[in-house]
Amino acid sequence: MKRVTLPLLMASLVLAGCGGRFSDSGWNPLGWMGGGETASTLEPEGGYATVNADARPSIPAITGARWEVLNEGRLLIATGIGPTKGYWQAALVTEAPSPSGRITPDPDGTLRLRFVALPPRPGSPESQMAARPETDSINVALTLSSNVLAGIEQVQITGATNTVTLRK
Repeated sequence: MKRVTLPLLMASLVLAGCGGRFSDSGWNPLGWMGGGETASTLEPEGGYATVNADARPSIPAITGARWEVLNEGRLLIATGIGPTKGYWQAALVTEAPSPSGRITPDPDGTLRLRFVALPPRPGSPESQMAARPETDSINVALTLSSNVLAGIEQVQITGATNTVTLRK
């Protein structure tokens, strides 16, 4: 009797562990022959998170852009200026929303970027002082790897009042 009881007890425990509502085990008999719950889509339960476009306003004026050569790609440097001092948190962001850390050009080979920055807070001392181009220019940089550059023909950087285009 001991020889039969122990293996039956072990088998029952194993099968009980494979069962359950959220089990993905192939040993679960409820999933055999197409039974049980199956997912009809790979979409997460709450849906995919949408990538919101950057809410920062475009820089008032772009004064220049250039390439710097790196070992594994290029560094894109853009320069702009605002009407007053105090612009902060500047960045180059893609015009079309994309996942974080991924930069992809449009099908025509153009990488479209926006030069964005937050203006000074209203009423702050910086918002009262006019900007001087020689000291108050805003520089931002974006590293592009050789793999990303392979699909890019040109880069368009858009500000609030103008657009600068660089060819690769």
